[in-house]
Amino acid sequence: MKSGLLRGPRYVLWPHDDSFPVNLRMIPKPPKCLYVIGNPAALQPGLAVIGARKATPYGLTCARRFARIASEKGVCIISGGARGCDSEAHRAAINAGGPTVVFLGGGCDCLYPPEHFGLFQTVIDSGGAVVSERAWDFKPKPYTFRERNRLIAGLAEAVLIVEAGMPSGTFSTADEALSAGKDVLVVPGAITSPSSHGANRLLYDGALPVVDDDTFEDVLFNALGALKRPDAVGVAGEPNDSLVAAVLAAPSSADDLLALAVELYGQDDAWPRLMETLAEAEASRTIARQPDGKWGPVVRP
Repeated sequence: MKSGLLRGPRYVLWPHDDSFPVNLRMIPKPPKCLYVIGNPAALQPGLAVIGARKATPYGLTCARRFARIASEKGVCIISGGARGCDSEAHRAAINAGGPTVVFLGGGCDCLYPPEHFGLFQTVIDSGGAVVSERAWDFKPKPYTFRERNRLIAGLAEAVLIVEAGMPSGTFSTADEALSAGKDVLVVPGAITSPSSHGANRLLYDGALPVVDDDTFEDVLFNALGALKRPDAVGVAGEPNDSLVAAVLAAPSSADDLLALAVELYGQDDAWPRLMETLAEAEASRTIARQPDGKWGPVVRP
């Protein structure tokens, strides 16, 4: 099953480590540790994109399209590296220059599917990460993929399903997301297509429909709270300016931002640095003053 060892820095993250994802500390069955190859900072809340392994051209196109749109806005793309929709989502994120995270069912030295070795290496080389809760040489088992799905749903703030038949392993990820109170987004498919029966059933049960680019951006904005502009995000998804990052994460009052500026720059430099940062970000239409007086991200049409 091995197809060579992935190259890149290796880490074992424990729940008490600062770099351990906060979202994964809060799931019902948190991992005891995470084995990571690549950039630990890539393990940030984002959008999970999942779908059929035996995807149709329609499903593959949707996976690429919506993963690209989200990635271009600085949203981390999270998936399982499987054949079909998962791998297309990872590739779209890489091509868009955004971070992406692969959660494996087995250890990082026992890749599945093995033919995706090149894709996984590219994920690492582009600033992303390949991750597992299993030891490096653990061979994947059928049950470990379902358990892996809780990590995908746990790290993500929303889950996008682009194609799923009946029955489908995709439902376990959707169930994990719904039980955690997270949004499940679904791309509708033809009612005559077996590969869309599961996706359409999720819509019937109340998932959020994605019918075009505009609705996707609207739903994603509501799910994530703010879409980060790509020019405010580094390769690993970390904002280049903590003040702007705070505003993009959630609307913030001037007093809150001043307190943050004091922490960042000290009492003497806080006010001029804050004013300079707000002026530049407002001029670039990254942030704007809202009716309630708080600063928040610009919502683009």
